[in-house]
Parts: sequence; structure tokens; C-alpha cells
Amino acid sequence: MTKGARPKKSDIFTGIDIGSANIRCAILDYNATENKNAILGIGSAQSTGIKSGNIVSRDKLIEDIEKALTEAEKMANKKVETVWLSVSGEHIRGINTQGAIAIDGSNSENGETNKIDEDDVKKVLDLAKGISFPADREILHVLPQEYVVDVMEKIKEPVGISGRRLEARVHLVTVTSSAATNLINCVEDLGLNVGGLVFEGLASGVATLDDDEKDMGVASVNIGSRTTDVTIYFEGGVHHTGVIPIGSESITNDIAVMLNISRNEAERIKLKYGSAKASLASSELLVEIKNNSSTKPIQVSENELSQYIEARMVEIFQLIGRELSRTDLFTKLAYGLVITGGGALLPNIAVLGEEILGMRVRVGAPRGVSSSIDISNSPQLSSAIGLALWNNNSDDIVFDESTHIGIKDLFEKISTWFKGFF
Repeated sequence: MTKGARPKKSDIFTGIDIGSANIRCAILDYNATENKNAILGIGSAQSTGIKSGNIVSRDKLIEDIEKALTEAEKMANKKVETVWLSVSGEHIRGINTQGAIAIDGSNSENGETNKIDEDDVKKVLDLAKGISFPADREILHVLPQEYVVDVMEKIKEPVGISGRRLEARVHLVTVTSSAATNLINCVEDLGLNVGGLVFEGLASGVATLDDDEKDMGVASVNIGSRTTDVTIYFEGGVHHTGVIPIGSESITNDIAVMLNISRNEAERIKLKYGSAKASLASSELLVEIKNNSSTKPIQVSENELSQYIEARMVEIFQLIGRELSRTDLFTKLAYGLVITGGGALLPNIAVLGEEILGMRVRVGAPRGVSSSIDISNSPQLSSAIGLALWNNNSDDIVFDESTHIGIKDLFEKISTWFKGFF
């Protein structure tokens, strides 16, 4: 199993989080000597060309990506050549699978054993991911959960251990080929190399979670504009990934309809005056807003505004709970839920989440990076920063090729990348 070559000096890594509402870019400097990460530049642009992971206007998407990237490059005073991209949407699928092999050279008849080498690990992982998928679906991530050697379980690094039988239990994340190909082509049209695609839920987890949380059990939930990504970690591995087709934009739409105001105005007052928990919002403080049907401003209390927000957030948390219930780990998540994404900006969202789900809930912000930029610790930047951190926070293969990478080759390389992720 090939492991990524670690940089020997400072290197620049760039992540572009492509969402339905916003596109965010983070440029990070990794100093291998000091093992430190520093954010050099942040850029953002309104997203008008992609919705729920599906490209609706190719030209607009390219334009929006370029705008976010250019803003980050100016701040960092660096020119970017290679980027890591996030991918999400209802087309993302996660599945647990396993494979087992007899260890090369072992003799089961006389009980002799052989040491496991990297080729054995490669073979068992190839077998584990060798299940039949529809023609339009490709494996994006191969994430080992644990290895089993004979009767020894919960092994993370099997190389060098002796035995007769090696089993790998893994989590696969798949994506539709067309969605990934179109996204890659858009970015390559800007003259950029695509280092890799990363499921958005995994990227946010890299930026916001520590090893203890992943080991003891935690659910990382990225609440985006139109979708909510759910990733469950347990005993150091990924055990579940899923995408819920609803996000924080539904709250904005509810406010716009109920108060007859524009969506831009609804988004503004949601973040400035709203609360995910209505009982914690004042019924005395009034918000003055412009109404679509009249030139005369209307007034609404913070409590009434927050009631609209809470009603929709209760539904989202219930859907999150249903997604968690699809596994047998719901009651084993010692660290509960960590919320990231733009939806995590709502005040008191953790309070409501604990009430609905009956578990610990905290808002996750990027960790392990230094920056002079105040907004770099915002939950909405978790995925972009996680993408920039990805290469040096996993055992990925570092791409040396500067030439065009075809989609089939890219998926083959990506599948190899994540064999060493945990």
C-alpha cells in the first residue's frame, strides 16, 4: 500500500468548497518542519451555477469559482495551480463492506503463518471494494474501519502482523461519474489541476474533529444551503455517510413566505435577529423590515421570527436523527453531534439540537490552523479549510502529474488515496 510522500518544506494547498449558496476558497501554507498550518487567503463568491450538487449553469459556475479563487489568491499573494474540490448532493452514497484473503505464503494445513505486507493489504482492500455498482457510479473514497487478522480484531495497521487470514472492513463512498466529471472539467477550464475530490462531509470533519472524538464516536453534520451532510465516526473510522436533501435555505424560504419579503432580506434578518430556539428570543424587541406588498415597513418580534426558524430546524434535526438511526451507533456516540456549515451560524442551534436528539451537540469551527483572518474560525469555512488540510492530514498520495488527469484515472487514484486514511 503506497503512502503519500510528505512535503519536505513549506507547501501551498488550496481547497474550494462548491456549495449551492456560496463558493468558498481557502489557501493554506503547510510548514513540514514545524508541522504547522497557516491560512494565507480566503475567498468567497455567491453560487449561481450549481444547486444541490447538480450543475445548472456551467458558465456561471466557472465564473463563480474563478471569483472566489481570485479573491483568495490576492489575499494570499500566491498563484494557485492545484486545488482540492468538495462534492456533495443526493447522488452521494455510502456503504459498508468487507473482504477477506488468505495471507500470501501461509499454509493452513500445518498451521504456519506469514507476515502481512503491503501487497496483502492492497489485495484485501481491492476485494472489499470489488462489489457491483451501476455503470454510472464510481467509488470516490475507500475508508478502512478496521482489519481482522485471524481472531484479532480492531487492528488499524496490519502490516508486519503474522497470521493466516486477513479481513478488511471498509466504508465506501460513491458518486455519479457525470456529476464528478462535469465538476472537474469546469475547474480544469480555469487552467487548474484537480488534486482530488472529497466528500464535503469528510472535509468538514478533517477541519473540526480531533482523534479522540473520532475514536469515542461522533457525528459530523454539515448543514449547507440545500443539503445536510452526515458522517459518523466510531473507533477511528468512518461508519456511515449520508446526504439529507434539505438545508438552511428552507428556513430562509419559510421566513420570506410568512412575512412576504425577499429572500435576501429573509436571510439577513435570520442571521442577525433570529434564534434556533424561540423561547430564548425576545418578544419585546421588534425588527423593522421591508414588505414586498407595501412601501410601509412592517414590524416583527424576534420571538415570532425565531418561531419560523425553530419549526424548520426541528424538522432538520429530526431528519438528522433518522439518518443516525440507520446505524447501530446512535447510542454509542460519546461526543454526540458536531454541526458545521452555514446553518451552524444560527444562535442557540446547539441548544435545540440537544433537546431534539438527546445527545451532546456543539458547533464546530476549524482547528489546528493559525490565521490573522478573523473569519477563518467560522463554521461556514470548515469544508474549504478541511479541503486545504486534506493532503497532510491523511495518508494520501500526492499527485506529481501536471498533465490532464482523466476521470477514470482520477477515480482510480482517489480510491488508492484513501486506503491509508485511517
